[in-house]
This record gives sequence, C-alpha cells and structure tokens, in this order.
Amino acid sequence: MLLSITWLTEFTPYTGSIDDLAHLLTMLGLEVEEIRHPFAHLDDFLVGRVTSCTPHPHADSLHLCSLDLGEGRIRDIVCGAPNIAADQNVAVAPVGATLPDGNMIQKVRIRGQESAGMILSEQEMGLGEDHSGIKLLPPGVAPGTALPQALSLDGAVFDLGITPNRADCLSVLGVAREVAAACGLPLHMPSISLQEDKQSASASLEVHIDDPKLCPLYQARVIEDISLGTSPDWLRWRLMGMGVRPINNIVDVTNYVMLELGQPLHAFDRSKVEGGKIRVARAKPEHSFQTLDGQDRTLTDEDLLIWDANRPIALAGVMGGANSEITESSTSLVLESAVFDPPTVRKTGRRLGLSSESAYRFERGVDQPGSSLALERAAQLISSLAGGRILQDRVRSEPRPWQPVQVPFRPQRSRDLLALDVDDSFCRQTLTRLGCQVQEEDSEWQVTPPSYRQDLEREVDLIEEVGRVYGMESIPATLPRINKPLHPGPAPEQGMAGYEFLTRVKAWAQGLGLTEVITYSFVGGKELDQLGLPEADRVLVHNPLSADQNTLRTVLTPGLLRSIRTNADQGAASCRLFEVARVFTSQPESETTVQEHTRLGLVLTGHRHPHTWPFEPDEADYQDLKGVVENLMYSFGLQRCRFVRQTGHCFLSPGVVIQQNGEEIGFLGRVQPHLAKAAHARSPIWLAELDMDRLADRYARQQTVYRPWPKFPPVHRDMTLIAGPDVGFEQIQDLIRSEAEKGHLEDVRLIDLYQPPEQLERNLTLRLRYRHPAKTLTDKEVDAEHNALGQALTTRLPLRFPST
Repeated sequence: MLLSITWLTEFTPYTGSIDDLAHLLTMLGLEVEEIRHPFAHLDDFLVGRVTSCTPHPHADSLHLCSLDLGEGRIRDIVCGAPNIAADQNVAVAPVGATLPDGNMIQKVRIRGQESAGMILSEQEMGLGEDHSGIKLLPPGVAPGTALPQALSLDGAVFDLGITPNRADCLSVLGVAREVAAACGLPLHMPSISLQEDKQSASASLEVHIDDPKLCPLYQARVIEDISLGTSPDWLRWRLMGMGVRPINNIVDVTNYVMLELGQPLHAFDRSKVEGGKIRVARAKPEHSFQTLDGQDRTLTDEDLLIWDANRPIALAGVMGGANSEITESSTSLVLESAVFDPPTVRKTGRRLGLSSESAYRFERGVDQPGSSLALERAAQLISSLAGGRILQDRVRSEPRPWQPVQVPFRPQRSRDLLALDVDDSFCRQTLTRLGCQVQEEDSEWQVTPPSYRQDLEREVDLIEEVGRVYGMESIPATLPRINKPLHPGPAPEQGMAGYEFLTRVKAWAQGLGLTEVITYSFVGGKELDQLGLPEADRVLVHNPLSADQNTLRTVLTPGLLRSIRTNADQGAASCRLFEVARVFTSQPESETTVQEHTRLGLVLTGHRHPHTWPFEPDEADYQDLKGVVENLMYSFGLQRCRFVRQTGHCFLSPGVVIQQNGEEIGFLGRVQPHLAKAAHARSPIWLAELDMDRLADRYARQQTVYRPWPKFPPVHRDMTLIAGPDVGFEQIQDLIRSEAEKGHLEDVRLIDLYQPPEQLERNLTLRLRYRHPAKTLTDKEVDAEHNALGQALTTRLPLRFPST
C-alpha cells in the first residue's frame, strides 16, 4: 500500500524525519519496502512571473515573454500558448531541465528570437491531459519557488508491506492511528458537515439483503443534480501521488475516501437503478454479467451480486456493472457503502481473475461501524465538488449489527510471555492508545478492541500489541535454557522427525556437496497426474491461489523437478539437490483428515564432477545416488539398506524400493525420460525420497556402543570372483558376513567391477580386511581363513575364480 507522508501529517502532527518514520513503521510491523518520490521529475521546474508579454515580431501565434525566476534571474522565453499574459505565475522548465518525456531543455532560437526555457502546460508537466494552454499557478507564490513546493505536491510516499491480518492499516487513517499511538500524538479526524435536502431518499429507494452472512450491512446515499467533470488539482494530484489515475470528480472522490479511510465505495447512476430497489443476493448459475471493464463474466451461485428490481448492476465488492456506470449524462447517483463477506469476495476475484483496490480491502475485512463515516465523508465531498443535493436520510439495512467482543488480558501473563518488565500502566496506556476499552478487574482485565481491529481476538494478540509498541528491537536477546540428555540421539516427537535430527540431516547433505532447495507445499493436480500418483491420497485446497497450487503435495518430486527446470533454464545443467520437507496424504478417519510425513528428497543430474579437472563427461548414475543413500545410513549409524528392483513404478524407470529390516523407507530410481524432458534436463535425472519419520525413530532408539581403538594392525587380501547376471553383490556380501562370524574378517568392500564386452558374466574384485583383537595375525593364519572363505563362496554360490 502507498502512503503519502503529507496526507499522514494531516491526521497526526508527526514532525520527525522521513527515515525515522520509515524505521518506526517497520518496527511496528508495517514494513516500508520503498520510499518513492512521485513528483521528483518536477524538482528542476520553477515558478516564473511573467513580467512582460509581447507578440513575436515574426510569428502571429507566438509571444515573446520575459520571466522573473527569482534571485534576479530574468529569462526571455518564446511561448505559443493562447492564454499567456503578463502578471501571471507560470511553471517554467529552465535550460538544463528534463521533461517527463526525456527531452532536455536547451537554449534555442525561434523565428530569430532567443528562448531560454519553456513555459509548461499541465500535460508537459505530467500532471494531467490538458495541453490547450499553459498551467496558471496561484498568484501569491514567489518567483523561483520549486514547483512541487508551490503546488503542495507529495514529496515522499512510502510503499508499505501490509500483512493480511492488518486490514485496518490499508488506509491513511489506519497508519495514522499507529503513528499517533506509538508517538503519543493526537489524532485529527476529518470534519464532516452535511447539508441535507428536505426530500427523503428512503421514499424512492429501498434495500433488501437475502443472506445477512454475506452482507451484514448495506447503506447508501442518494445525491441529485450532480455535474460530472474534472476534479480539482489538489484531488487529482493527491491521487496521482498515491498511484491512482484520476477519472472524474465522482470516481475520484470514491477512490480518495477509500485511500483515506479504508472503506471501498461505489457510485451507481440513479436513473439506471430500476424499480427503486437494491437487493444483495447470490448470482444465478451460468449467469452472464458485464463488468465495468467491458468483459462478460460467467458467474456461479457462489458469487454475490448487487441487483436492482430486475437485473444485477454490480459484482459485490469486486467491480461495478457496465449497465449502471456513471457517465457524462448522469445527473443523480446512488452512493454505496457496504460490508461484504471476505471469503466470498476472495473466491469470486480469484476465480474470475479480477483484482481491484476495493476487493483487496473487502477480502481482508473492513470496519463495519466505520463505513458510515466513509459514506458521509464521500457524500460531503461529492456535494462540494459536483454541486449535488444530498437527499435526507441514508437508505440502510443492517441485519447483522456489529457486536464488540471482550478479550481477557492478564498483565502478568504479558510480562511472562515477553520476558519484559512492563508495568500495568504501560499495558493500559498502550491498549488505550490503540483504541481499546480497558476494564480492570484485579489480575485479569477485560479488553474490548475497536471495530477496526478485527485481528485482536485472543489474549496473545493483545500481548503482541504491548510488545510491538514497546519495540521489538528493544526486547533483549536471551538464549533459552535447554536441557540436553547425554544420549546423542533426539527423543521421538510423536512419530515426527525432530528439529535436531533434521538439522543434522541437512548438515550431512550440505557436507556431501548437495544444495538445499525449499519448494512450495502447494502443487497442481496436473503435476501429480503427470507423475501417475493416485487421486485418493490427495488433499485439495479449498481456496487455492491458482490452479497450479490447488493440491497439497504427496511427494517431494514435483518441487524437485521444478528446481531442476529452473536451474536448467539458467544454464546450470548439472545439479545435486536435496530438500527436507513435509508431504501430505488424505486420511479421512483422523481428526484432521490429513496425515503429514517428513521426507528427504535427493536428486542428481548432469556430470558426476562438473567443476573439477579433467572435466570428464561421465554422468551421475544409479551408483552415485545409491552411494549417497548408503552414506546417509553409515553417517547416522543406521542399519544398512536393501535395494530391491521394482517394476511398474509410476514415474521412475528403473525404480528401486529402499528397505530396512524388511520395511519400506523410500524409493530410488531414474525419472522417466518424458518427465525429465519436461524438466528441461539434458541428462538423466536420478531421484530418491526417504521417510525421515521412520529413520528418526530408528536413530532415536539405537544403542550407542563404544569400542576401544584396535591395538593390532589389519591384514588385507584381495579376491576376484566371476559371477553370472543372476548373482548380485548383495548375496556375496551377505554370505561373507555370515562366514566372518567364524573368523577374524573385519570388513569387505567391492573395489573393482569389470564386464567383458558382449559377455554377461562380471569380474568382481573384493578387498577383505582381517584383524585379531588380541594379537597380530600371521600370513599363514590369514591365508588359511582367506582360502576357506573363497571355498565357501564358490561352493554355496554360482561363482568361480578366474583361470590362471
């Protein structure tokens, strides 16, 4: 939201610097994202006094003017405007100034006469569309005054980041309340004094609301004998400074009051409201309605409309209808100020792709009692600027009046929660300045928040306000006391992986050279369809931001593939990524109907060593990713895994199930080629996902055993075996480990694998390590045990030694 500092000071007399105000608002939770200067392009322009104006000697349509620019500066300027005359104050662009269109003013000769500057029209200053003549300025301004100062233009405008819960700050008044409360300043409300006509509005117009939940309040003013025209300079320039394009005096007033007080308004042409009736009701299914932008919208029975006696005339809270628009021929209007159900407005706007400043405020909730003030303020301005007659009485229907709520508040609880020694008087003063009514009752107070603070619902909300006004940056940083057990693993947390365990997993992955990504929990149903994932497991989002985010992810794969695509599009073809995050599956029988699991996603694509010499073009493959998974188990002391080939995986080919103790803990494999192509990958994508909840449980329950360092040296022996395609290394490893229990074999590793061309058999070279805990083994003892192991392998498995 944009905030004019000049406008703000009209509500509260803040006198500090712009930078101090920006810091104050940011610390109050209203982050100043940018400081704009909307009229900075006028800084080089000056007020000039026309001391003489004579006809140009060589051109009938030109004038030779002499201008006083202050401080003794006299400039001769040739001007062709028809309304130029002596003794006028005008806007001047001196030599060296740059116009909004980018042209620089230079000293030139026009029909033989020197011209040192340019006298500006409204269009040439970028302040409007009028270029029929020069812009005449007030006569009392001294020559040489900077143009922004002479016109009282907004010098600085804040771009505020307003959080969704602070709808009250979507107006100048709302931010002024914050500044006044934080600085102890008074708040000045705009004065309103209406001159009502004797004719009653309720005699010719009535309001009916079908569903009070969708519209708790609808009220309107009828204004006759209006004259549509251009708004005065102050109003147009104030709107331009706030980023709003001026249209006409009626529309400009509604926009002005919305920015000032936060209440969206809408004006209907009174003659186009048929039957003297306004009805707030849902749309009919498949109803077509043309909005102000000229687009035909197909509605559903979930959309809310404003109807007259015969037809819809506006899309409630979103946009008006073309059939009731104010035009140049309009002579009377109905001015609407209403409160609409935020979810209904939000759904309609999202579904139709319509966004407006009005909808932005209605979606977050407007101040129901305050809507009357906005209506009266707008009616007064329209009457003064468009010459209208305000008919007596407001046409009003309020089937659900606003009811104040009482929130219990304990000062001691605020001290405990904030860890601050704030006394009762500070708490009382803070809440009172924020507009709350405080009723003190011993240790527990009853606080009634104002109608515009709909976010204050619980005691903790009030405590947050105390801390916010105290100053979040003033709260001292204190480390909490943490009691850690001697056991190295974290305690189980209700079946979910704990923070400490996940932090260690992330540190492990980063140490392995993987890059962490963080992706959205929301995915599109089409993404899950492309992966072939079942619909029964999905959790749909009731109010999605878009069709691409209408489902909670059931796997991490969609986000990882999007990350691959983003990197590939930026020229990073080789990626080693990981993500630790939650996935969600439907569980209707549970209390929340949703089950959450923490998962680790791993993905490799591209060169195995993309940034190291000799830059060999070998690509990452199954062995690389399998090694990463095995390294995870080894690093955390977990039992080794089994990798079982899986046929018919929905998006991996080949696919492998990762098992531990016969239980599936994840999957691994190559992403199917068409999915890798959609991710713009230039190499195969190898992906794995593991269940962190199960691994965290195993990690927490493992027993740590301390062994003394070995005192005697190991002895190594290599063994090469020839195996057919139906014998896996895992079978060989299992048999060796079972035989190791009988002797002194300590470890076995595969160090080489060779498969001759056009042959199915493979040569496997193993390195075995032998060690005795109480003495040094002799070569004779090792050879005997080594030969016995070889004999067992060739006898019990279809293996043989190479022929010599």
